[in-house]
Amino acid sequence: MSGERAPALAQPLRVPSAGRAAACLGLLVLGALAGVAGALVQPGWFPGGLLLALAGEAGLVLGAARLMRGRAGGVAVAVGWVAVVVLLTASRPEGDFLFAAGAGSYLFLLGGIGVAVMCATLGGGRQPGGRPARLGK
Repeated sequence: MSGERAPALAQPLRVPSAGRAAACLGLLVLGALAGVAGALVQPGWFPGGLLLALAGEAGLVLGAARLMRGRAGGVAVAVGWVAVVVLLTASRPEGDFLFAAGAGSYLFLLGGIGVAVMCATLGGGRQPGGRPARLGK
């Protein structure tokens, strides 16, 4: 029993390095910028702009997860995107708002949240650092 590793929930927490934390903060800002850009593009060319905004978000979340070699990068981008888009949907006291009450705006908001969750989940977790092994060799 001494040679076995403890289950993942029983292991001590790993404190991220300063560089990894700074990279996650940068990816959070990049996700926020992608949310603003998508909010401006999606109503301009309705079907194409919406697809372009969602594809850009998906690529950014997957790319960040692959860059950070874990889900933390994808989650940072997704959190930045969702925070900005939700803030942009709130109306101001003057009555101004960025999103119109149309199907495209709701598809962008709900579809973007779905895309962010799926892509952050698919980003891949940490892999063991050993040599690849094949059965029977």
